[in-house]
Amino acid sequence: MRVYVDNLIEGCILTDDVLLNTNRSIMSKKTVLSNHLIEVLKAFLIKEVEVEKTLVTGVPFNAPEIADKKAPWNPAAQNISDLNFFDLFLRAKQEFKKEFISWQSGMQIDISKVRGIIVPLIEQADIHSSDIFHLHHYSTKTEYLYDHPLAVGIISAFIAKKLNYSKGDVTQIAVAGCLSDCGMAKISPNLINKNTTLTVEEFEEIKKHPTYSYQMVKNSPLLKEAAKIAILHHHERLDGSGYPFGEKAARIHPFAKILAVADSFHAMTSERMYKPKHSPFKVLEMVNEELFGEFDIAALKALSSSIMNFSIGSIVRLSDGQTAEIVFVEEKNPTRPLVRIIESNEILALEKNRHLHIEEVI
Repeated sequence: MRVYVDNLIEGCILTDDVLLNTNRSIMSKKTVLSNHLIEVLKAFLIKEVEVEKTLVTGVPFNAPEIADKKAPWNPAAQNISDLNFFDLFLRAKQEFKKEFISWQSGMQIDISKVRGIIVPLIEQADIHSSDIFHLHHYSTKTEYLYDHPLAVGIISAFIAKKLNYSKGDVTQIAVAGCLSDCGMAKISPNLINKNTTLTVEEFEEIKKHPTYSYQMVKNSPLLKEAAKIAILHHHERLDGSGYPFGEKAARIHPFAKILAVADSFHAMTSERMYKPKHSPFKVLEMVNEELFGEFDIAALKALSSSIMNFSIGSIVRLSDGQTAEIVFVEEKNPTRPLVRIIESNEILALEKNRHLHIEEVI
């Protein structure tokens, strides 16, 4: 939706780059606007911008669109059928947040409610690679506790579908992903919201959350035993380096192996209180190279292969800020395609230029 800058509020999300003099970008799409950034737009005399219909908090943003200048600002008046995937994600996050806060106050988990939140997201026109590779844009430091579980559920379902799991199992895996961190509701908010590196003792407390999560869901008849075990094991690693039990390979449930990949992928691409974020392409390289041996190869390949869906001709932004076009993708190394630099027409093989990586698909 196109709106006047004067109508923007904190939490608006740009859907298009903001250009100055038609060729210089001063803000890229997917930017979550703060009050400071809104003032920057005004300082550059930008009059109007394209934004999502939903704020990053999940609250509807129904400022008058420029095409209808006389339309009243009515946050409640919005047709659900008009919402795109990310609008639905942000709305779902608002509902999930209510559930999580209720768990913090001691309420039991309503599995049917959680299922009702996550299923529309994994069924809405199916899940596309572009959705998976843009989810991290909608994760903020302050909302990570609610962004992350939903994203894990969505990514887990995406991987399960790629691995040809049945529809019923895909749903169970998605719900398990969404509930894998429900045990964080039993951790002190002061510890969860700490914005500096955790001490050894603090991390040991955080590591209890899979056990807490399992205890919160173990008696539910709506979750298969496999989904419950996946919640308990989602931080286990094939080489035995995970927690809470240090299980290895065959002793880790296949559902849990999917959750482990989804959980780590989204966590590493998201900005958190005490850790910086990395691009999805960089994260896949890190997982495949630096963390090799920790994750299930089939689940990793299912996620990595989705990069191939960014076809030749896709426009990307490189880590040095340059814009490029993908001209050739090699199946064995999809994160490092052959690209053409838009400004200079130079052909660059990212495989031979390891100091560069794809930051995002534009």
